[in-house]
Parts: sequence; C-alpha cells; structure tokens
Amino acid sequence: MQDLNRRRVVSGLAAGAALGLAPRAFAQTAPGQPVPKFGFEDVLKRARELGTAPFEATPPALPDSIARLDFDAWRDIRFRPDRALLGQDGSPFRLEMFHLGHLYPRPVTVNIVHEGIATPVPYSTGLFDYGRNKIDKPLPVNLGFAGFRLHYPLNRPDVMDEVIAFLGASYFRFLGRNQHYGMSARGLTVNAGTDNEAFPFFREFWIEAPAPGATRVTIYALLDGDAVTGAFRFDLYPGNETVVDVDMTLFPRRSGAKIGIAALTSMFFTSQNDRRFSGDFRPELHDSDGLLLHSGTGEWIWRPLRNPAMTEVSAFLDSNTAGFGLLQRDRSFEDYQDLDLNYELRPSYWVEPRGTWGEGRVELVELPTSDETNDNIVAAWTAHDPIEQGKSVSYAYSITSSLNLTRLSPGGRVSKTFQTQARSLGSNEVVAPGSRRFLIDFSGGDLSYFSADPSLVSVVPTSTSGKITRSFLVPNPHIGGFRAAIDVALDPNQSTDLRAFLKAGDRALTETWTFPWKAV
Repeated sequence: MQDLNRRRVVSGLAAGAALGLAPRAFAQTAPGQPVPKFGFEDVLKRARELGTAPFEATPPALPDSIARLDFDAWRDIRFRPDRALLGQDGSPFRLEMFHLGHLYPRPVTVNIVHEGIATPVPYSTGLFDYGRNKIDKPLPVNLGFAGFRLHYPLNRPDVMDEVIAFLGASYFRFLGRNQHYGMSARGLTVNAGTDNEAFPFFREFWIEAPAPGATRVTIYALLDGDAVTGAFRFDLYPGNETVVDVDMTLFPRRSGAKIGIAALTSMFFTSQNDRRFSGDFRPELHDSDGLLLHSGTGEWIWRPLRNPAMTEVSAFLDSNTAGFGLLQRDRSFEDYQDLDLNYELRPSYWVEPRGTWGEGRVELVELPTSDETNDNIVAAWTAHDPIEQGKSVSYAYSITSSLNLTRLSPGGRVSKTFQTQARSLGSNEVVAPGSRRFLIDFSGGDLSYFSADPSLVSVVPTSTSGKITRSFLVPNPHIGGFRAAIDVALDPNQSTDLRAFLKAGDRALTETWTFPWKAV
C-alpha cells in the first residue's frame, strides 16, 4: 500500500472571459434550440462511457521544465490571488488552481458551469507566480492543472480562507471555522490494506458558479481507475462545522475489487496508548486518535488508533451502518506541546450515510510509520458483496468537519486509553508472561451524576481469547467520570480483541471501548 508524505501535499464567466474561456458543448443541439444545461446526468454519462473504454494508466508527458521540479521548486509556484475565479457578481467563493509538477504529474481539467454552460479554464502562465523557478515559455493552454481549491470568508467576513482542496488521486480535504488542516477524505479506495492497492483519480471537475451571497457551492467530478469509473457530486456548506454532501455512482471496469466508500485518511504516530516512539519531547503526535462507529443496532463503539509494527486491518461487521469517523478527541495544547503544528485544532471527520447501505463492514487499516509525515490510517465502508462488472452502484452520504463532536455517542465517552504492567506500583506480585493492564478513562453523559455513589456503576469487560484476570473501577474527579482497569493474561504471540463499557444496573452508561492486543 502506498504512503503519501504529508509534508508534500497541499500545506465565473466574467473572469473566464478575461482568460479567453470558450463555451464547451456536451450535446448536439438543433439550430434555434436552447443548449441543454450541464448537470450531474452529464457526468454520469461520461463515467458510464469511460467505464467501457480501456484504462489509460500513464499520464501524458509534461514539458521538461515542469517534469524536473522537485518539492521545494513545485511549492514555490503559487496561484496569483488577483486572478482567482468565481468572484464576479458578488459570489463569496474564489477558485484557485494548483500547478502540475513533482508528486502531481497527472493533469486534471477544471470547468466552470455558468447558467448551465460548462466552460474549461485554460492553463496560462499568467495565473501563477513561479517564484525562483525558470519555466520554459510558452506552455500549452491544454496543460491542465494538478487540482484546485476554493476560498471563502470562513473565519472572518473580510478574509478569504481556504475551505476545500482537491489535489492528488481522489483526495480532498476541507475545514470548518478555526480548524487547521490534518486528515483528508478520498473519493474511494481500491483494495486498501493489500499489496495491490490502486489509486483511482479525479480527471475532470465542474464547479457551478455560485450566485451572489451563496452559502453553498456544487462540484461535480469524473473519477477514473483500472477497477472502476465514477460520477461524483459534492455540495459544500462552509460554516462552524463545514459539511460536504456526497452523491456518487460507480461503474466497475472489472469484478471483485474491494471498494472502500466514504474513505478517510489520517496520521497516527504516537499517543498515551502507544509509546513505542518516546524520543520526542512532544507527548502525542496524531491527526486522529480514534475510530468512532455508530452501528445499525444503535451501539456506539470507540477504537483507539495505533501505530503497529506491521500493517493491520480491522473489520467491524454491520448492517446499515448509521455513521463512522476518525476523531481527534485530545483537544488540549498540553496533549501535544507543539507550538507550530496545532494538532489540537485538527478536525474530526464524521460520515453519515444517506439511505440504507445494507450488509457490509467498516474497515480500519493501520500502517506502520517511523515519523509523523505519513498518512498511515485509512477508514472506509465496504459492502459485503464485491462489485461486479456491468452493474453500477450508487451511494450518498455527508461528511462533517468539526472540532467538537460530543453530541455523538450520547452516553459517556472514552477520553484516554493507557497500558501498563498488570500490577500495582511497588507491588511484589508476580505477573505471568503475556499479562497486561489496560486503563480506560470514561467521561461525559450521566457519569458525573453517578460520582456521588460510584458503587452503582460497574465495568463490563470481555476478551475474545485469553483470560481477564481482574477488573476494577475508580472515580476520576479530574474528568468528572471513571477510570476502568482491566488485567488480561494471554499466551505469548497470541492475539485478542478486548471490549469494555460501563453500566448501572441493566443500563449501559457509555460507548463500548474496543482494542486489539497481541502478547509478546
């Protein structure tokens, strides 16, 4: 599976007329008849036709002066803000392009749809400031772009902030108010967690020119890949919690590929539950610290993330999943002690299906990484039945970008997970090989209510193998909740899946904590 280096990614017709844009016909029209308005049906038609043609894996060759750009040189090329599109007639959105080069050699076409007419944005060197680069000129107007981003007055009414960016394969990421970029979303994954993962890509985009004062923008995208083609519609709603509504239809080129829907990609290097790397002064380094699932049966499940020694794939079987997401729950500067990277301000992404998705599973892929520059976490939903050539499939869902998703899992939530030896400090107790103690902090919900009589609350632990030798629960006044302790004994080199939640009588008070562990 391919890793993407995080330091090497993204850190209107009146305007179009000034650039020499020409209308682009998508259908033949009889003389005197109105031209049909471009819409999602046109993208569906393109995706369906593309799926019947052979896949072209090799992108066209770039001019030498572009092909030889290294990362620093590519990063030195910036779009000129005064050439931004979409700002005519009072629209609050601005469109800027990313230049081709370095990690992004595959050109994409970007169109603006104004009054139903789709018009491609031609490449022009005048759109960019090339910094210290010496670029051979002229470059062709059909060179294309690496991707694009939209700006919007997200944090202040007088400042245009980047709100969403599409760059590389089918990756995109977006922000809500007061958020800093961290994790990303993807159009889909193909065979994630295997040695033959493929990376389909968006090859063309259409952006509907927003009306004056618009609070939403619509983006269409055409996806291409060796296993599948697809038509996507993204409706972006910027705000305190920015929401992207996604509608997609896929056309399989071949059968049997494992397709990940509503895919999320993040970084997890180290945290309080995984201290294999302890040489850094910063106590935690991650864009997300856990996977949260809301099952079709109503159960809320929290799975802390790990940085494993080898690639591991976890599957959470479900029917009609109600939601899932990669969350950043540690929100204090003290958790990270990083003055520059603002990990505490990196958003959580929460996926909510629209309609029923049927039988399937949420898959979590965890890749090993030796530093914080690699996106090593992938979460996506996979249908029980693999795709079949000639049979299209459609999905709809929403992704919310937020700093505070405490409204999710309405009961108590897991706030911290720790590991230690399975005995008390200073004790002479002999600990059996393969024993481990897990400490789980639960807070929120009604837990503060029960702190007046902790005897009413108990921890319910289970293990798929091995033996739980001891468990106990103590109040944790620092978080207004409880700390649960679970001691597990397991034969060396054996694995188990642990689960635990708190209850009072027959009533579950918290989400379910789950964690895979292998004894050494």
